[in-house]
Amino acid sequence: MHTLVSTPAGEARYTLFPAFPAFPATKGARTPPRALLALGHGAGGGIEAADLRALAAALPPLGITVALVEQPWRVAGKKLAPAPKTLDAGWLPVVAALRAAHPAGLPLLVGGRSAGARVACRTAVATGAAGVLALAFPLHPPGKPERSRAAELLDCPVPTLVVQGAKDPFGGGDAFPPLGAHQRLLALPYGNHSFAVLKSAPMSETELLALITDGVGEWATELLSGR
Repeated sequence: MHTLVSTPAGEARYTLFPAFPAFPATKGARTPPRALLALGHGAGGGIEAADLRALAAALPPLGITVALVEQPWRVAGKKLAPAPKTLDAGWLPVVAALRAAHPAGLPLLVGGRSAGARVACRTAVATGAAGVLALAFPLHPPGKPERSRAAELLDCPVPTLVVQGAKDPFGGGDAFPPLGAHQRLLALPYGNHSFAVLKSAPMSETELLALITDGVGEWATELLSGR
């Protein structure tokens, strides 16, 4: 289901993957979602990213509704992402619309991959999120570790899970500074910025995506059980 949302940056769009029970007690039974997860895409691609699609398939059986959010620039067919403040302006109204469309009090998780992870961290407090999922957080531009963006992550006071590939040119898992007590790093043994793996690696991309979905599912379940 696709829904357009007007924002100061233009029309954004989200695609909803509703929560459902893995083993319904009664045929046709409906279980209220445990949480809503809004995920944004990166600056170099859209919601077709393999990790976003894998999470949209894996989390609804855990009772988590997933919304894949397309920024206005992407909806408009543009090739280049705008400045960070414009990305934030295109994100906040979508999250507000998602909140309005779901039961009051439903826990909200936010996140995204790459630039989308930065947006989620910067706006976590404004959205009232209970948790942040940062996929392939771009710690620095490739080859320029001195231009660190770690502050955006470290200054985020919301419980956060960072999922990072070992071969990410924007900063692998071992490149991250010590995280806060409320933050967790899932350092993958393989995977580049898109979580693709070399054919020579002893792990396939499908297996790596399973590590991601399992890790995110465990983190989200633990986080929600503590509320």
